Amino acid sequence: MSSTEVRHSHGDETQPQDGVEAVVPVMPIVLPIVGGVLMFLLAFIAIYMA
Repeated sequence: MSSTEVRHSHGDETQPQDGVEAVVPVMPIVLPIVGGVLMFLLAFIAIYMA
């Protein structure tokens, strides 16, 4: 049976975005760049210590 009362939709509410979900789309760009910087720093330290 259908009722005549108004039903509220939960989709209209704006929920705060999770920090992890905000970062996930840029990970394919950020990870290689950070990896390259980290390898450069490690190589620089190895040459400096030698």
